[in-house]
Amino acid sequence: MADQPHKETDAGLEIKPVYTNPGTENTTPPPGDYPFTRGIQPDMYRGKLWTMRQYAGFSTAEESNKRYHYLLSQGVSGLSVAFDLPTQIGYDSDHALAEGEVGKVGVAIDSIEDMEILFSGIKLEDVSTSMTINATGFILLSLYAALGKKQGADLKKLTGTIQNDILKEYAARGTYIYPARPSMRIITDIFEWCGQEMPKWNTISISGYHIREAGSTAVQEIAFTLANGKAYVKAAQEKGLDINVFGKRLSFFFNAHNNLFEEVAKFRAARKIWAGIMKELGATDPKAMMLRFHTQTGGSTLTAQQPLNNISRVTIQTLAAVMGGTQSLHTNGYDEALSLPTEEAARIALRTQQVVAFESGVPDVADPLGGSWFIESLTADMEKAALALMDKVEAMGGSVAAL
Repeated sequence: MADQPHKETDAGLEIKPVYTNPGTENTTPPPGDYPFTRGIQPDMYRGKLWTMRQYAGFSTAEESNKRYHYLLSQGVSGLSVAFDLPTQIGYDSDHALAEGEVGKVGVAIDSIEDMEILFSGIKLEDVSTSMTINATGFILLSLYAALGKKQGADLKKLTGTIQNDILKEYAARGTYIYPARPSMRIITDIFEWCGQEMPKWNTISISGYHIREAGSTAVQEIAFTLANGKAYVKAAQEKGLDINVFGKRLSFFFNAHNNLFEEVAKFRAARKIWAGIMKELGATDPKAMMLRFHTQTGGSTLTAQQPLNNISRVTIQTLAAVMGGTQSLHTNGYDEALSLPTEEAARIALRTQQVVAFESGVPDVADPLGGSWFIESLTADMEKAALALMDKVEAMGGSVAAL
């Protein structure tokens, strides 16, 4: 395995970092240039591979900690914490309403002691951690920050993300606690606090993943996600926060399904639309206009019948995410339609990313499908259809009013 993408093919032919068609740069600027249709970095994965961030969390903090150590030993470059439903909606494990749900779809975290056990033997300064938590995100972030202090970490150096996206909970997932408008206040308070205390922390992961899992199309996924993103930006601006500061810490979370070319076009269109939204809302720093996103392969595409075929599905979805320019990626285990992933399934899922990264040649070129008549046309069609849907949301008064 190589540490960096290749500069030439297996046959020794030179590979340029990016390919353009003379005369088309004005319509589709190269990677790293506004509106970032072709990617947010000029050399994309030649400079740095995407973060291989495998989602895990189940049973107790002790059991989840063992899985994290296993994943780190196998080469993951970031952790991603799944919390159980009681933790997600603010119930301790011994609450009557938590009965039967403790540790089922994630790890139960009730206290700072649980958080210590969860990250036992892991220095928070050395690892990037994503936490899939929304209504109680501010509580889990405070526990994480407190543990960082206990470890002697500099909070200003901690990196990671809390999902903190309450709007998609009303539309697709259901783990909300408070009404929409008070929830928006909590979210913008987190923007403000992290801007001062944890400036490298991504304060929100605006999520289309769950919208797609709930049955949306690819167009609906980006339309509703970006409309939600616009609502968060406006709420933060109304609070008096600087779009060029908090805009750099916004991240997104998308799904990758089996239709390879539609998914690549979706990611390209999303970047272009978001750059336009941020510019329109007053952003002047290019980094505040960049759509940075995590991808997870499509859970709803996995079958319980013939589960080994899911390895092929996840491979296609991995290629879509990488050719679409993702910043980090979780690949699902082939057995997830049946159970929590076994160690073997988790290892194969990670190895799928590593094979694409080190053996396929896909990371060698930024936006390798750019310039394809099909991809360019599909990207334009996706953008047009998503903007039409976003106009409908806007006409209703934006995402909060629409909900």
